Amino acid sequence: MKKNGYNPYLPSWEYIPDGEPYVFDKRVYVYGSHDRWNGYAFCLNDYVCWSAPEDDLSDWRYEGVIYRRTDDPMNPDGDFCLYAPDVAKGPDGRYYLYYVLDKLSVVSVAVCDTPAGTYRYYGTVHYPDGTYLGNHAGDQPQFDPGVLVEGDQVYLYSGFCPKGDGSRSGPMVIELEPDMLTVKAAPRFLMPSASYSEGSGYEGHEFFEASSIRKVGDTYYFVYSSIRFHELCYATSKSPVDGFVFRGTIVSNNDTGIDNYKPADMPAAYGGNNHGGMVLIHGQWYIFYHRQTNGTAFSRQGCMEPIRIEEDGTIPQVMITSCGPNGGPLPGEGEYPAYLACNLFCKTENAYTGDPGSFLDSRFPRIMQDGKDGDEEEGYIANMRDGAVAGFKFFDCQGVNRVAVRVRGGCGISCIEVLTAWDGEPCGRIGIRSSNEWKDYEAVIAIPDGVQAIYLRYCGRGYVSLASFSLKK
Repeated sequence: MKKNGYNPYLPSWEYIPDGEPYVFDKRVYVYGSHDRWNGYAFCLNDYVCWSAPEDDLSDWRYEGVIYRRTDDPMNPDGDFCLYAPDVAKGPDGRYYLYYVLDKLSVVSVAVCDTPAGTYRYYGTVHYPDGTYLGNHAGDQPQFDPGVLVEGDQVYLYSGFCPKGDGSRSGPMVIELEPDMLTVKAAPRFLMPSASYSEGSGYEGHEFFEASSIRKVGDTYYFVYSSIRFHELCYATSKSPVDGFVFRGTIVSNNDTGIDNYKPADMPAAYGGNNHGGMVLIHGQWYIFYHRQTNGTAFSRQGCMEPIRIEEDGTIPQVMITSCGPNGGPLPGEGEYPAYLACNLFCKTENAYTGDPGSFLDSRFPRIMQDGKDGDEEEGYIANMRDGAVAGFKFFDCQGVNRVAVRVRGGCGISCIEVLTAWDGEPCGRIGIRSSNEWKDYEAVIAIPDGVQAIYLRYCGRGYVSLASFSLKK
């Protein structure tokens, strides 16, 4: 790659959750919702697209706005937001964008001749009699569409099943005509919702939202967000329309379930809802997902991790990292921005961002930026109080003997401890002082050779913000 690949993989001032990745003509395109920095609701901005060469996941290019919420004739005043979309290449070679406007329960479609050109409204998915899917008697509301095209066969996946809502039976698959718009076969349910899952094998990981479908060999992988919100689970079948069996969790945006560096049930970040898809890039499968920032659920950023598909079709759960797109650990030398933290927590354990009592809670550190939405201001970690830990994974350390940090805040005379395990003994400490401006501090600290995680733990009074850290030889 031209440079290092990081998580989040887009600039720190870009907020693209719900990422659905595809490779078209040797470029990776990511389609997702578009959150607003410091937003007050989900998906407040118009759809944009980013792309990268399939052989360089560090070189992302902004493709611009591809669809505005006012482009839909049902939303001329922009009162509704554009929720999580999906894109598929149709039998005619054109590209089709499927989406749902918030507060509506039908699936709209836009079309374009190129993957990232300007899409134009094409229509609303409907039955042969013209009734919109979602409005027919007996239909369940449509949400988070996912699309699969195989030749002239078109499959639309959809659903939203909150825990305790017995009116929602589960995610649906709807076969469409080759026109990508007309219902060919009535909706059928892929798996039960939490209200009807007893004895199904899905217990505890039932479908919530975020339908995403891919085919690997002769097997269909249905990826979804479970009722636990923070995890992306998957089910497999040899058919695109039935027979799906629960297989496990692919990724959690707070690392619940990962036990090789912490207890499995310990959240190592402040998680929240999750949504993403799988993609094969240059011979390697990846899972795309998102994380929460700003201490809210409304400013989410896309991340990605390489995954391994075993011979039996299972996907071991992957750890969230700072280096997912990099193809390996980052160099153990140089300066790294603090917003790359994959682990972020304090003395008060909490699995979710935005829980009652945690929303902008003064105890919790959070990834922030200065300025307003759209300002290209690099992110940082704010509100690190005594015991707060920021973790970064992974670095190939060889001969590292000095560590520096850039901080600001009202911390008195305090320190930042440098560790290679979140609960380990410090490798050393960096003394810091109060300042309203960013200041650099450095100490002689030896990091053991090898691939290491780096944890920075604040110890002291008041609070501190962390802009970056540097590893030096």
